[in-house]
Amino acid sequence: MPARSRPSYALTHGNTIMLDANLKNQLKAYLERVTQPIEIVASIDDGAKSQEMLSLLQDIAGLSSYLSVRESRDGSARTPSFSLNRPGADIGIRFAGIPLGHEFTSLVLALLQVGGYPPKAEADVLEQIRALDGEYHFQTYISLSCQNCPDVVQALNLMAVINPRVRHEMIDGALFQDEVERLQIMAVPTVMLNGEPFGQGRMSLEEIVGKLDSKAGARDAERLNAKETFDVLVVGGGPAGAAAAIYAARKGIRTGIAAERFGGQVLDTLAIENFISVKETEGPKLAAALEEHVREYGIDIMNLQRAAALHPAGNGLTEVELANGARLSAKTVIISTGARWRDMNVPGEQEYRTKGVTYCPHCDGPLFKGKRVAVIGGGNSGVEAAIDLAGIVAHVTLLEFAPELRADAVLQRKLFSLPNVTVITQAQTTEVSGDGSKVNGLVYTDRASGASQRLELEGIFVQIGLLPNTDWLKGSIELTRFGEIVVDARGQTSLPGVFAAGDCTTVPYKQIIIAMGQGATAALAAFDHLIRSSAPA
Repeated sequence: MPARSRPSYALTHGNTIMLDANLKNQLKAYLERVTQPIEIVASIDDGAKSQEMLSLLQDIAGLSSYLSVRESRDGSARTPSFSLNRPGADIGIRFAGIPLGHEFTSLVLALLQVGGYPPKAEADVLEQIRALDGEYHFQTYISLSCQNCPDVVQALNLMAVINPRVRHEMIDGALFQDEVERLQIMAVPTVMLNGEPFGQGRMSLEEIVGKLDSKAGARDAERLNAKETFDVLVVGGGPAGAAAAIYAARKGIRTGIAAERFGGQVLDTLAIENFISVKETEGPKLAAALEEHVREYGIDIMNLQRAAALHPAGNGLTEVELANGARLSAKTVIISTGARWRDMNVPGEQEYRTKGVTYCPHCDGPLFKGKRVAVIGGGNSGVEAAIDLAGIVAHVTLLEFAPELRADAVLQRKLFSLPNVTVITQAQTTEVSGDGSKVNGLVYTDRASGASQRLELEGIFVQIGLLPNTDWLKGSIELTRFGEIVVDARGQTSLPGVFAAGDCTTVPYKQIIIAMGQGATAALAAFDHLIRSSAPA
């Protein structure tokens, strides 16, 4: 499928969007997989955006004899928007807005699936979707620059194709700003179900179905408890976990990987330009490639499984207890649970999380168009966020705790060249304030003078580093005061047979390529442990 990026496939002339020749050829090849007629019903008015959307749809329809476009001006749907359907059927997929940027892939997938191309999902998940009872009307508010939104949009579109009781509408929050304001949506993706909040942030197909199927957890735990002992059990599905699983499986031993979400922190990374031999890529694209590689080795992937505890089980075995109560046993365990965004830990932060306090400028930035925001953190991430937001919002204030910014010089030069950015150093954030429903300000202490200062603003983007996901390991293996797992050069932890790799460990420099190398090291060390522990006396 087309890469989830912002390619220059669309040329705008007046109110006309044209696909470039290269993308047309690619799209035409994909549409050859369509086997059933598709009617695209465009709900339009005389506005410029309606005409842009209509020109795009007509351009696409011209690439396949199975596609047709019909205009509707009855005012019964959001304008501009369009639905995808088969004649005589009621699929229930609608795009409110013009799905360019990251969402162009969502449109192409929806066309294929409505046109009869079988969706790619596990058979048991598809059966779960078909068995859902009741009526489900989903609405997903997105921004076209959000790399997390397409996964949610594509999952819900697939569900609408599979089950006629499911309907889904993607809504571009930047285009329907009045709705965003009325519903006080300040983070994307935001999913509504039958008019009520359902979820925010990245959600996989399995996660969505699991939330709707109340018995899924118990069935899952029963299935996992029945699994045989693994030679190597990897806990965590980021770059370190994927590398560890592949290296272990290549030794011909029974390997499993239990992950809260396969891909880990990489899924939230937009641009990757320092992965050696790959000039540039995006996090979701790399995560998909990792999973595809892991699956080639027949590794038992147990996704959406959060580790809760680690227990020595006797006879040289270790048990990993999962949040659903299931227990997995293994001869060796490799922990690669990664890290998460660090919170400010100040009053008001949790209360206004997703109500103005956010952690992804690429995803949520467009929702703050024309508003005043703050970025907390003066490292590369914080400065990059401020630069990105400056092109969207009215004003950015960057606050850094230290006397100087820590970002690369080239980024600082760009930052200080922007007219709508203010930088405040030696600033310690002490409180997030709001009106009960959304953020309206931030309080900080000037560390030089000790004076308390207040900023009036509508959004706060937190970019102050990461915390290791190791709370579940307290008391079972040695951790530093920062929560990092103490490992030696081979990835061995303080518990024999238990290894660790990646951002959750004491190894310096939290980088994708370093995590992968650590994962390979830990797998080789685990294999060596298996050989030595099973050798006759």
